[in-house]
Amino acid sequence: MLEGRELAVWRGERLVFSGIDFALPAGAALLLTGANGAGKSTLLRAVAGLVPLIEGELRWQGADALADRPTHARRLRYLSHADALKPSLSVRENLAFFAKLWGGAVEPALESVGLLDLAELPARVLSSGQKRRLALARLALSPAALWLLDEPTVGLDAASVARLGPLLAAHRAAGGAVMAATHLPLPLPDAQELRL
Repeated sequence: MLEGRELAVWRGERLVFSGIDFALPAGAALLLTGANGAGKSTLLRAVAGLVPLIEGELRWQGADALADRPTHARRLRYLSHADALKPSLSVRENLAFFAKLWGGAVEPALESVGLLDLAELPARVLSSGQKRRLALARLALSPAALWLLDEPTVGLDAASVARLGPLLAAHRAAGGAVMAATHLPLPLPDAQELRL
């Protein structure tokens, strides 16, 4: 599905990483680990096509993944540090916005992260963990082959991390792949690890 060969990225005057190789087949998971500043988030942004590669190739099913950026963007969901919520919209309205873009049903997505009971509250009153769960609910809306997750458990309690497990497992069982930057264990059994 996705393969990186000899990837390198500069940010400002600094080489963030070079010589990065990985293969992420359908149904697999890859954990990006390493110290703060090692380049985990930068690698996710490069794979998403948001940061330019100075060297290397990113391949999707054997072809240049970034040759057609709109097509590449449609095959992935990128969850960054920012939850990308509109504070004045309700929980349901925030998710409905993305459902209009990508398709999918709002109610099951909210149910998957345990937010159905809070659906009518404005996003501004949610705790940081609830906001993160709402951001994660976007993953459940409609299929996208590749999920890029940057510290997906930030702000989550143990129960919410456990709830994330079935969401990730269902995605992988349907042939989807997950690449996640993390400092903490994630519910991704048999995940490969790439230490930066």
